[in-house]
Amino acid sequence: MPLLGCIADDFTGATDLASTLVRQGMRTVQVIGVPNGPLPEADAIVIALKSRTIPAREAIAQSLAACEALLAAGAKQFLFKYCSTFDSTDEGNIGPVAEALIKRLDAGFAVACPAFPTNGRTIFQGHLFVGSALLSESGMENHPLTPMRDANLIRVLGRQSEGSVGLIPFAVVEQGAAAIRREVTKLREAGRRFAIADAITDAHLMALGEACAGHALITGGSGIAMGLPENFRRAGLLPSREDAGALPEVGGFAAVLAGSCSRATLGQIGLARDQVPTLELDALATPDAAALARQAREWMAGKLEAGRPVVIAASAPTERVQALQAKLGRDAAGALVEDAMAEIAADLVAAGVRRLVVAGGETSGSVVQRLGVQSLRIGAEIDPGVPWTHARPDSAPEGMLLALKSGNFGARDFFLKAFR
Repeated sequence: MPLLGCIADDFTGATDLASTLVRQGMRTVQVIGVPNGPLPEADAIVIALKSRTIPAREAIAQSLAACEALLAAGAKQFLFKYCSTFDSTDEGNIGPVAEALIKRLDAGFAVACPAFPTNGRTIFQGHLFVGSALLSESGMENHPLTPMRDANLIRVLGRQSEGSVGLIPFAVVEQGAAAIRREVTKLREAGRRFAIADAITDAHLMALGEACAGHALITGGSGIAMGLPENFRRAGLLPSREDAGALPEVGGFAAVLAGSCSRATLGQIGLARDQVPTLELDALATPDAAALARQAREWMAGKLEAGRPVVIAASAPTERVQALQAKLGRDAAGALVEDAMAEIAADLVAAGVRRLVVAGGETSGSVVQRLGVQSLRIGAEIDPGVPWTHARPDSAPEGMLLALKSGNFGARDFFLKAFR
């Protein structure tokens, strides 16, 4: 039986969470989409949904279905994972999904903490910072799907929720788990449904995790999971493991697919362009998924055999993304890139690629669905929050390695480091 059952609102975020759990000694499997059969054996199961930007009603339905599967498998505690930049709109989907899970699990209350200090996401007095900048001044205010223009998470979550939102402030978190538990009791008694938790260091996240040992539901980024495995060890439910991230060795060609338009991914493409074969597709000039896939197919011929990874990117600066959205509409523009990258991924695997990095949450979701990936065994990290994983997709039943990277994650040399 899984000890921890997790529901993630996108694919790369699910992998990020699973990687955190592996580092803390939990054997972890990521399941793609709501499962329709028995779940794999693991200490933790992360069900990866593509629910971040779909209508709230659909996101709730998918999340509750995932919750039912985890309940049936015997999970003892639940975590709803969303992005460390709290990606959402004023309508949701974080608040509506979290409230539905609170009701289903009869939890009454849930902590909300997207902090991930290793990657520069910290929370102070309820305000989310990306590095030294407020979320609303970090570039996320220009996100094409979920522009974040308010760094005050108490206000943001309050607009998405029917229940009221409180704060577990820095001064309390700094005192440790016992103080956090006392503050949670006060907030519950005051009728709060959620509490944003301040966190600036990993030590704060460990304290929050310890304090949440008895909570039916926890919500946040992958960092909030850091302290949870030790709770199960203290209870005698989880043995110490040194090989939680062991994966089979895999040969074959190597490639990168990038659909994210984040600053981090654009920088990673720029560095790779100078060192490995790189194709940059222009969706604005060629607004046709089949035509973009055909361009990539023609370009890759003969390049894979050279022994170096190849990079195929449909990423673009903000102004070109906005121009494409103005031309096609936001949803159609996103679908165009996702469909093209999914088809290119299938072509790459058919050509012998068995080590594939995918940059961007929506792109990753489309790729794994196109390849027929049903689950991922989580391995060691390349950079914080991005591990290699092992999968047996329909098109490569012998197995392949996949790294699903959130657009904002990874050092500038991430693509090259991954294959080293």
